[in-house]
Amino acid sequence: MTVIVLTNCPPGLRGFLTRWLFEISAGVFIGNPSARIRDLLWDEVQQYAHQGRALLAHTTNNEQGFTFRTHDHGWHPVDHEGLTLIRRPNAQKSSSPATTPPKGWSSASKRRRFGRK
Repeated sequence: MTVIVLTNCPPGLRGFLTRWLFEISAGVFIGNPSARIRDLLWDEVQQYAHQGRALLAHTTNNEQGFTFRTHDHGWHPVDHEGLTLIRRPNAQKSSSPATTPPKGWSSASKRRRFGRK
């Protein structure tokens, strides 16, 4: 089973993929092509996606039962002891520690939240 998800990609690329896969929702394609066809489709997706994002997930013979590839995603697959996990970009870190309440809170809410009297 193969799933390709496109975001912000040209309509021509979506039309190309409908030759081989079913479009079950806008930008979501599913099918069961051979491994050779799947790799050729992914090469075309990477070439013509331009500034869009793409994700390919397909079944394989490993512990998870599937693997995936990404194109221009902020989230990247990372191998961790044989398992493929997703590494997400770091969220902005707060400069103040969690024990100091943020500015702008009322005195009552500060006491209630942080147990001060």
